[in-house]
Amino acid sequence: MIRYDALDLLPVRHAVPELLTALAERGTAVLHAPPGTGKTTLVPLALAGLVGDGPERRVLVAEPRRMAVRAAARRMAWLLGEEVGGAVGFSVRGERRTGPATRVEVVTTGILLQRLQRDQELAGVDVVLLDECHERHLDADTALAFLVDVRAALRPELGLIAASATSDAEAWARLLTAGEGTGPAPVVRSEGEGHGYATVFAPPPAGVRPAHGTWVDPALLRHVAATVRLAAERHEGDVLCFLPGTGEIARVAGLLAGMDAEVLQLHGRAPAAVQDTVLRGAGPGGRRRVILSTSVAESSLTVPGVRIVVDSGLAREPRMDHARGLGSLATVPVSAAAVAQRAGRSMREAFGTVYRCWAEAEDGSRARFPAPEIRIADLADFALRVACWGDPTAEGLALLDAPPAGAMAAARSVLAAVGAVDVDGRATERGGRLARLGLHPRLGRALLDGAAEVGVRRAAEVVALLSEEPPREYGDDLAAAWRSARRGADGYGTRWKAEVRRLERSAGEAAGPAAARTEPPAGGEDAVAGLVTALAFPERVARAREQGGYLMVSGSGARLADGSGVRSAPWLAVAVADRTARDATARVRLAAVVDEATACRAAGRLRSTGEEVRWEDGDVVARSVDRLGAVELTVRPLGSGAEPALVREALLDGLRREGLGLLRWTREASELRERLAFLHSRLGEPWPDVADAALLERAEEWLEPELSRAARRADLGRIDAGEALRRLLPWASGEAGRLDELAPERIEVPSGSRIRVGYGEGRPVLAVKLQEMFGLAETPRVAGVPVLVHLLSPAGRPAAVTADLASFWREGYRAVRADLRGRYPKHPWPEDPSVAEPTRHTSARLRRER
Repeated sequence: MIRYDALDLLPVRHAVPELLTALAERGTAVLHAPPGTGKTTLVPLALAGLVGDGPERRVLVAEPRRMAVRAAARRMAWLLGEEVGGAVGFSVRGERRTGPATRVEVVTTGILLQRLQRDQELAGVDVVLLDECHERHLDADTALAFLVDVRAALRPELGLIAASATSDAEAWARLLTAGEGTGPAPVVRSEGEGHGYATVFAPPPAGVRPAHGTWVDPALLRHVAATVRLAAERHEGDVLCFLPGTGEIARVAGLLAGMDAEVLQLHGRAPAAVQDTVLRGAGPGGRRRVILSTSVAESSLTVPGVRIVVDSGLAREPRMDHARGLGSLATVPVSAAAVAQRAGRSMREAFGTVYRCWAEAEDGSRARFPAPEIRIADLADFALRVACWGDPTAEGLALLDAPPAGAMAAARSVLAAVGAVDVDGRATERGGRLARLGLHPRLGRALLDGAAEVGVRRAAEVVALLSEEPPREYGDDLAAAWRSARRGADGYGTRWKAEVRRLERSAGEAAGPAAARTEPPAGGEDAVAGLVTALAFPERVARAREQGGYLMVSGSGARLADGSGVRSAPWLAVAVADRTARDATARVRLAAVVDEATACRAAGRLRSTGEEVRWEDGDVVARSVDRLGAVELTVRPLGSGAEPALVREALLDGLRREGLGLLRWTREASELRERLAFLHSRLGEPWPDVADAALLERAEEWLEPELSRAARRADLGRIDAGEALRRLLPWASGEAGRLDELAPERIEVPSGSRIRVGYGEGRPVLAVKLQEMFGLAETPRVAGVPVLVHLLSPAGRPAAVTADLASFWREGYRAVRADLRGRYPKHPWPEDPSVAEPTRHTSARLRRER
């Protein structure tokens, strides 16, 4: 019996006729409906013709989370007065409840993608409704792009609706009709008729530090817990508190101990019984509830009884270090759209109150929408899906955001390593099998190849552990966690066992004769866990360092927690690790012990043997190295037998690192370099650039043949840099012969002395005793540039500097004469130096020589 009284309360009912018209006329539409309007429950029933007078259709509804799938199916079945599995059913990984009469099936976006890969036409489906598009999950973006392709190329009659609460509806409307040339899809808007809510800003006390990585200041969590208590004292109804992760939920739950309320913890890994309890509402006793939740309760769910929302303002987003193959989670401020979604949970059934644990002034700095997952996540699974779809670059897909080039390159590298794509990026037959497993390609490789080594059952059990990280209380030893999961009766153990059964079914046929294997390899289950983990993450195989910690094959350092169950192992296969921007090494959260032979088998493509000649610790080091990625397995010194070309490159690297000072620079060599630098800056070509970078670039022109004969640092020190530099002079043009004319080494001054010219200041400099310049009216020039004359006292001390002698004799000399005449009375100090006789001697000697 259909509950029309409940249906009539849903605000979206006013938009349904317009939506059905848009679907009939254009086959596609965007439904923009605020939280709580009923778009997730009423609209699919109307599309299927289960309510109203529309035609009968088979409708597929895609939700981003398993919890939302179950909740939506249960709510729609209740509205129809039925049980789930009748007219309304659902499918999530490992569980399906549908029947012959099912007209609305709710699925996760991951399940939808798998169906599209098996059957691009979605035979038997009339309409697909993609819910909560604004959350920008990668699976949802990919599914929408594939469905746009399907409508354009295979099934133009397939109805497609993108439903969103807070997103840019116009952008989605353009995307839905990409390539059709018909203009954007219709946008149907539903006005909200929620009960409204009041906002209370409750900023934390001063001194609370910003979150980083997965760390959240305990002071903030204490403030959130205090805010929950305060809100519960002031207002009636259940409390829904949003926190970034399960760790914070557990800590706040502890801080709320003793509160007169039932404290429930809601997250994606919560047992189904807990999820059902939250979504059913208070029990017969009517005890007040405090629900501590991650972002899973932001959308698609109505939590009965909630009148108060306490928002920590934080969420977790994935981050991927593509160079090292390490993922991590970052705690970030939630977007303005998510803030609105969270607030909407308070007014579903009555007027609500929202406590925001930040200052009102911070609202303006929040991003409008969440970061699209395609920009920040590991794209290996996405790259495999688009390769199987026939568009390896994803350039032809209707995506709001293109995948970053670097992330796609890293993803394709992973796919090539597991044999999923060929050299052109097209999916191989093995790639197709991996895609159908419903696993990350790394885990798919571990399942298929591991089954051949240890049997399907054991491979499936380990891969199930890898696909969902075990609870922290299981420890960081994967083999021990395996045994705990096998005997565990907790929620994780239940989910793990269901996933094992699914993986066994998926891989059994592909494993062939290996499925019959019953004996584990030598080393028992610990060896099985290590092998399968290493097959999944070969770059994370790690060897213990002498100085402590581990070095992964990828080159990343890793560290274990105090009290780790695998601390003494010489080799590890790291299953779960993360590395934040502030950490120098990765933190290992789950690993299995392996031996060197297993490490080399699993990461065989990264093994190499060869000569390594490099500049290290100030000299050439030549070795024969057998390495597994960054891990050196064996090292043998080469001595004088190293490849000459490698030695030459190492010496050049040393020159680049430590500078050309490694060569022998006499005074004459340094002065020649300064002269050439002056001519290059003054006259340009053909005079050579003698800066370090230019000289290193032309090393073969001026350092040969000495460089090729050198084998170590000491040999560089025997190369005469001056003789080598002369090879760069413009001999071919004949200009080299003008070096002494254009940039003379010495200049003859009026006294007859030949004084050395300095070029180290970028211009010619002449340091000469003042009396030796008497009688010279004009400043000497070098290559047309006036020499900068440093005039010295009879004792060789600086007296004046000028680039214009005539002006100095007229205006500056008198003051200098007055100063020096008293200090050096035995030397001549004529009143007019421009016509005086130059000399190097005293007045008395000058008279004698006359």
